[in-house]
Amino acid sequence: MVSNRPIRTAARGLMIAAALAIPVAMLSATSASAQIVISVGFGPPALPVYAQPICPGEGYLWTPGYWAYGPDGYFWVPGTWVYPPQVGFLWTPGYWGWGGSAFLFHTGYWGPHIGFYGGINYGFGYGGVGYEGGYWRNGGFFYNRSVNNINITNIHNVYNKTVVVNNVNYNHVSYNGGKGGVPYRASAQEQAASRDRHIQPTSVQVQHRDFAAQNRQQLASVNHGRPAVAAAPTPAAFRSNPTNPAAAARTNPNRPGPVVNQREGNQQQRIANGTRSGQLTTNEAARANQRQANIDRQVHNDRTANGGALNQQQRQQVNREQNGASRQIYNENHNAPAQPRAQPQPRPQPQAQPRPQAQPRPQPQAQPRPQPQPRPQPQAQPRPQAQPRPAPRAESRPAPAAHEEQHPH
Repeated sequence: MVSNRPIRTAARGLMIAAALAIPVAMLSATSASAQIVISVGFGPPALPVYAQPICPGEGYLWTPGYWAYGPDGYFWVPGTWVYPPQVGFLWTPGYWGWGGSAFLFHTGYWGPHIGFYGGINYGFGYGGVGYEGGYWRNGGFFYNRSVNNINITNIHNVYNKTVVVNNVNYNHVSYNGGKGGVPYRASAQEQAASRDRHIQPTSVQVQHRDFAAQNRQQLASVNHGRPAVAAAPTPAAFRSNPTNPAAAARTNPNRPGPVVNQREGNQQQRIANGTRSGQLTTNEAARANQRQANIDRQVHNDRTANGGALNQQQRQQVNREQNGASRQIYNENHNAPAQPRAQPQPRPQPQAQPRPQAQPRPQPQAQPRPQPQPRPQPQAQPRPQAQPRPAPRAESRPAPAAHEEQHPH
């Protein structure tokens, strides 16, 4: 077996650096493939067998459990239902892969298509290639009941499709490549999906992983590959019941737990709803989640100190802190983060409008009366002068010719 002492020392530093870097990375999207965050000299244990908790409600997507690595070795991060950071995005699980000299962990990510996750059969729709647990349509997620635990009384977007898993010879193998690993390689379609726009694990997912790292019952060296809590309906349910599998498996909407747990689940759902609707910015959601994580840590410490229960004073203190967190979520949900907050504008004072001056009425102009035109006097037409009748001309009669009487001789 390869000695892992130097690698474990280096891994401790890498985990600290990764924990510091993730809050920044999760706020931004990337088109690069999943980032390798840690390497280990020996592979993770086999995947445990567990039942999927019932889906808490519409819009939740299943993220399968996996072995992560910390300063104390491998620990199990319970499978859980979470809200995606964006409608239409699917979860590509992280996976361990043999890199030639060590096992490398490839972080999971959100994206519009399922990418390569090492051919690992995580179950519940993640059979090693793609995802058969459901799909998005018209802004709603439709669940395949053949691989998901769905209460159809609360969730109506369901269908049934039989899923056939081809890599049955590697059902519980938790890593890709190397000796005994799944021998699959990324297909052209999976390689194309790796170039999509990606979103890193949400703050809720990161806090879920970090909380599991603090629970010794989740360490492989303690549970020998059988974690105390293998799955939980929500990260909040796991934080409230870190060592009680039955309580952690309860789903608040159907089987309500204590009041503190119920309020915690409600706060997480309000944060997720605000992020999906755009009313909460990523920074605002991160602050609200961090506040919830602080309250959860306090509840966990108080329960541990008191044998698993909270006394009355501690409950009152938690409720006061939850009230403050609730006000914070409400205020940030109603401050229109997508647009700059509108500053109150002073009301414009009504300007005194000058009264219109009375315009003098136009005096009617005396129009000159038309002067009567003198009637034209009839012109005396000169009477026609009587023309003197021409005197009858005396016709000169020719004088009678003198007749010569001729006498016969």
